[in-house]
Amino acid sequence: MEATPALEARPLMDEDTFHKNFSQELMPHKTYLCYEVELQEDDAWIPVDEFKGFLRNQGADTLEPRCHAELCLLELIPSWELDKERHYRVTCFISWSPCPDCASQLAAFLGKNSHLSLRVFASRIYTKLAGYETGLRQLQAAGAQITIMTSEEFEYCWKTFVDHQGTPFLPWADMDVNYQRQSMTLETILQNQEN
Repeated sequence: MEATPALEARPLMDEDTFHKNFSQELMPHKTYLCYEVELQEDDAWIPVDEFKGFLRNQGADTLEPRCHAELCLLELIPSWELDKERHYRVTCFISWSPCPDCASQLAAFLGKNSHLSLRVFASRIYTKLAGYETGLRQLQAAGAQITIMTSEEFEYCWKTFVDHQGTPFLPWADMDVNYQRQSMTLETILQNQEN
């Protein structure tokens, strides 16, 4: 299958950035978010390749105003001019799960945009701010699917969003152990209605 010029021009993340930010062995200060959009056609999901890429939080190390990666995505979505009579699924692969404020804003966005559904695959759970559990439950209650990335999702991101120069994805040490631990923690958070 030949790549179209639009796809060839899509920026890709460098290998080092991917490893530093998505590896569960490291605790980076930045959040990277890879996203893709699919259009529902009957029971099938059709990729909309022009709405695929990656973002990172802004302003932490520059003079730009601060903006978390999830909020950068919310600012980008209206420019896609998606048909509100159709149904779209936005899938995010993110290095940290949304903070409480971002989870709340994503939930509010989903509430106002019934033509969109959201799947969030997180490398790790963001626990730095109080209320992160409530935020994740609020996002799930708004209809978002939230899960921890498996080795298959990491490999998919590597193949789809990283300028890997043909290098195969190599799982890092303890990937499966980290997945099990993070997954159990997330499941407990999402099932627990009290905090």
